[in-house]
Amino acid sequence: MPTPSTATTPTPSTEWFDHDRFGMFIHFGLYSMPARHEWVMSIEERDASEYERYARYFDPDLFDAATFARLAKDAGMKYVVLTTKHHEGFCLWDTALSDYSAPRSCGRDLVREFADAVRADGLKVGLYHSVLDWHHPDYTVDERHPLRDCSDIDSVDRGKDMARYRDYLHRQVRELLTDYGPIDYMFYDFTFPGDFGKGPEDWHAEELLAMTRELQPGIIVNDRLGIPGDLVTPEQYQPDSPMTDDDGRPVRWEACQTLNGSWGYDRDNLDFKSTHMLLSMLVDSVAKGGNLLLNIGPDGRGNVRDEDTQRLEDIGRWMHLHQRSIYGAGPATALTAPAGTVMTQRENRVYVHFLAWPLKHLHLTNAGGRIAYAQLLNDASEVTFQETDPQARAWNTNVGGLEPGTVTFQLPVQKPDPWIPVLEIFLEE
Repeated sequence: MPTPSTATTPTPSTEWFDHDRFGMFIHFGLYSMPARHEWVMSIEERDASEYERYARYFDPDLFDAATFARLAKDAGMKYVVLTTKHHEGFCLWDTALSDYSAPRSCGRDLVREFADAVRADGLKVGLYHSVLDWHHPDYTVDERHPLRDCSDIDSVDRGKDMARYRDYLHRQVRELLTDYGPIDYMFYDFTFPGDFGKGPEDWHAEELLAMTRELQPGIIVNDRLGIPGDLVTPEQYQPDSPMTDDDGRPVRWEACQTLNGSWGYDRDNLDFKSTHMLLSMLVDSVAKGGNLLLNIGPDGRGNVRDEDTQRLEDIGRWMHLHQRSIYGAGPATALTAPAGTVMTQRENRVYVHFLAWPLKHLHLTNAGGRIAYAQLLNDASEVTFQETDPQARAWNTNVGGLEPGTVTFQLPVQKPDPWIPVLEIFLEE
């Protein structure tokens, strides 16, 4: 479960994150080759010695970091996070501590290619790093391990030493945070305390976090070491309200979401979310004070599947016209969102996102005397409005029977955008 983070008070290292709101996640590794979910090694309970055969055939000839960066930028994303090593233990960078890596398999340091390309496109660089490692000889069996159901776990664990694994973990993180330039965001994954789990003590989480901040003083770190970080990371669900700590104080958060339910490439999973749903998740996150980290899973050759590309291009077209309702925006405090809408606010502007298009009118309660101007954001076309007389009866084409202070906006009959139209409201100064 997420560990409460610090409050949302911005610092120099978090201002960009609070402003940018939208990022890309990239899950890529050996699991892209069996193409049956990134947890395939655990789901199918496969031994490391058998699973590692994928490394012999690993050839991501279509992995093009510049293409990823361009897709992200064109979609309106401002930061990109790549898996350096997932739970399977295969490393995408040129680590001196293991031969189980992309440079040994295909002769390419994919993390360096990624960091250079993303940085060159003006985007923030994020690294994902799993603290689990089902391949390492000293990593002990637990409830998530592929060998969790074997008949003699004590025999499997004989001679293993988590202290040696911790040293390996920390030294690999040091490589990543020393050799690849400025890293803006570190997404650790993940802690699962319990009788047969692993907790912060297994990673020496405090020490690991301290080293992370020492090596990259401006870095943002998530909460998945099992100790408080800079943000919490709800996964595959949208919170129903702004997230808070146990004392009710707001916390920084980021929803990490997939396009089709799988993080890694899953060939037969065609359960793709629609563009409308993805944009709804984005505006919902911003309206609740959070970010959205949206994942793609390249295939075994490193190519982005067409379904992912199409949705990112769709999102980019929407963001081109509506980005100022996202960047630098947050929860709308000035007005209350009517049913079927989601609101964000940036300074003195409120943005009404229509998840369902109404018939001709939008009514905002408690808005009387507070609206200076309104327009559709996609084309800056004026939307007229009036404060409704609460004494007026609804009769023929007259709007009436509304609460005092209700403002009614006159909308076009035809929905002006194929996905989510936005009304931009300028508040009185």
